[in-house]
Amino acid sequence: MAGTPLTGGCQCGRVRYELTGPPLGLYVCHCRECRKQSASAFGISAFFRSADLRLLGGELSRWSRPAKSGWPIVSFFCPTCGSRLWDGDKDREDEICIKGGSLDEPLDLSDAVHIWTSRALPGVIIPTHARQWPEDPD
Repeated sequence: MAGTPLTGGCQCGRVRYELTGPPLGLYVCHCRECRKQSASAFGISAFFRSADLRLLGGELSRWSRPAKSGWPIVSFFCPTCGSRLWDGDKDREDEICIKGGSLDEPLDLSDAVHIWTSRALPGVIIPTHARQWPEDPD
């Protein structure tokens, strides 16, 4: 991944953010929920310290749903274009999960961990060297 700071935002450009620290982890998730939220074959999640996220402009809306564990997943998105930007309340949690497609520079997925590979779509090629889990990591 490129050096810090990293910048990102929504599709319409109204919401902008900056990340001043390095990523803690990078995941490609093939579960149905991530496919739905990304409207694609998988979701890309980059974890960062909440303290390293700074909102540069725009207003956010939030939405939550219960996770498999029963705990809520709180998602933040642009109220104008609907782009989902991150999961996790940066004011209450130590880490947030940036949605990879919202970053200005594409992420290098070479070392990403692939999870929920049991639900990967036919034809999606997971690199043989990639760490991977058929469901949630242990």
